Amino acid sequence: MASDLPMSPELEQIDGQIHDIFRALQNGFQKMDKIKDSNRQAKQLEDLTGKMKECKRLIKEFDRILKEEESNNPPEINKQLNDRKQFMIKELNSYVTLRKTYQSSLGNNNKRVELFDMGAGSSEPAAEDNIQMASVMTNQQLIDAGRTQMDQTDQAIERSKMVVAQTVESGAQTAAALTQQTEQMKRIGNELDSVHFSLKKASQLVKEIGRQVATDKCIMVFLFLIVVGVIAVIVVKIVHPNNKNIRDIPGLAPPAQNYQINNRRLLWADVFIGV
Repeated sequence: MASDLPMSPELEQIDGQIHDIFRALQNGFQKMDKIKDSNRQAKQLEDLTGKMKECKRLIKEFDRILKEEESNNPPEINKQLNDRKQFMIKELNSYVTLRKTYQSSLGNNNKRVELFDMGAGSSEPAAEDNIQMASVMTNQQLIDAGRTQMDQTDQAIERSKMVVAQTVESGAQTAAALTQQTEQMKRIGNELDSVHFSLKKASQLVKEIGRQVATDKCIMVFLFLIVVGVIAVIVVKIVHPNNKNIRDIPGLAPPAQNYQINNRRLLWADVFIGV
């Protein structure tokens, strides 16, 4: 179904790709009725399923671009484009329903083949060998084959149990190691607290020592200034003994000249008293 709707180049390209996929799906499902071999039918159905997935992706891309360009288009054009999208969705759903019908038919025909299928990646020749094997085997052989398959399944289950047991053991060892590491971390935390407390006490002690040293320095400076002052006064007194502006230092002896004058005065006083 070709569309004559006005579209942007991107939408037009996606619409053309979807139209080509729909035509391929139509031709593919028409060929399905002509194919008699179930393996070829399964392969044809797988190819058609891939085309339907690609069509679904393109429809999503069509819807995304349509929403981006919705504000630039008139309402009537948007309605027609949305109708076109809904038509593509319905068309794809019809092919999906048709695929399920063929898949169900193929599933009923291949039940005995699947019993001997050794994996999802088996090739067509292996599937044909399975069909021939199933056709020539007796019921007892089928039972024996089923028992062998069950034994292999039991062995796989036992191996899985062993893996689970090893996993549980590894988990227990990991949990024990984590417990030891947790206790070790707690001890380290306690030791860090002790170190922090010791550092705090040491810091306080250093501050106290610093204050004492500062106090001692102040006292020594003050005493040094006093000593320097006293020495300076003594020096000045010795150099200028008659300077009246300099007072005598308490506790120091007066100059020798003053002592001689006082002695002379005492002698004269004695003389006058004797006369």
